[in-house]
Amino acid sequence: MAKIRIKDIAEQAGVSVGTVDRVLHNRPNVSEIARKKVEEVLDSINYKPNMYASALAYNKEYTFYVILPQHSSEAYWAEIEEGIQKACEHRSDFNIETRTLYYSRYDMDDFMRQCDICIKAQPSAVVLVPVHADVTKPFTDKLHALDIPIMLLDSYLPELNPLSFFGQDSFSSGYFAAKMLMLLASRDKQIMLMKQMKNGKVSSKQQENREIGFKNYMRGHFPDVEILELDLPLETQPEDYAKTLEEFFDSHPDVHHCITFASKAYLVGEFLIYTKRTDVKIMGYDMVPRNAECLRRGSISFLIAQHAFMQGFHCIDSLFKSIVLKQEIKPVNYMPIELLSKENVDFYHRTLI
Repeated sequence: MAKIRIKDIAEQAGVSVGTVDRVLHNRPNVSEIARKKVEEVLDSINYKPNMYASALAYNKEYTFYVILPQHSSEAYWAEIEEGIQKACEHRSDFNIETRTLYYSRYDMDDFMRQCDICIKAQPSAVVLVPVHADVTKPFTDKLHALDIPIMLLDSYLPELNPLSFFGQDSFSSGYFAAKMLMLLASRDKQIMLMKQMKNGKVSSKQQENREIGFKNYMRGHFPDVEILELDLPLETQPEDYAKTLEEFFDSHPDVHHCITFASKAYLVGEFLIYTKRTDVKIMGYDMVPRNAECLRRGSISFLIAQHAFMQGFHCIDSLFKSIVLKQEIKPVNYMPIELLSKENVDFYHRTLI
């Protein structure tokens, strides 16, 4: 098919080349009569504009705000940030910039302060790790009123009406974790569930849903197995964790398998290595370096990978496709549930893009 030139469209519509250009780029100063003539020609030839080239030519700047929990370099969130940065580099021709705000995970006032900063900045879009829906919704309602798109990471809360979500199906993930754990622990009568809590709550809806999925599987398949919950409070010093774990395992000699739905399985894994307890293992989440090392050394039995890097990358890249290229994107994007052991951990690629 011959290439359609703007000059050809202008001749068929009986308008100037400048008028066609303004219609194609949805710019002002075009009469309704002229716009209708151009659109009729575009429809008749099934014209498909090159949005990529158009976006380059338009040279608009885009600022995406990212709102994340405060975290250490050993956390799952750090890999999400690496993915976000990589996406910006990947689309560097299009003047995309990200700015990150951090909130204290259990401080709802601090969360709202960061949200207020974001609102005042009037960003092009927002990437958000939500807290509880009743706290997050007033913020997302303001964004919707300003026509600012929202992307959710980590926890899927459909009541917030996001443009899209990237993360795992947390219920299915917890169900799967139980199924894999019980391949090892089918004869056990007790299993330890390690949590990190504050004011009686875990840090995210995602962890809550994983636990629900886990217990759903256990009730249906191993109803006689006792699940012993152990809290390692977030504010506690590492030496106090060791004391708590020592007391727990001394008091429960029949516990040989543990699980956590957070990214810090290494808290137990490193203790097991240090105390040379080879009859106990823990299963956890996320390919952070300290988890990976415990997996290699055998104190962690399995890790479930969330592809944090991919979540960060594809979240920003999908915003680019939606806002800049005007493409439709999937509203829900579940990451694969992958099981890592010491035999395959070194073949796990976090930068699949």
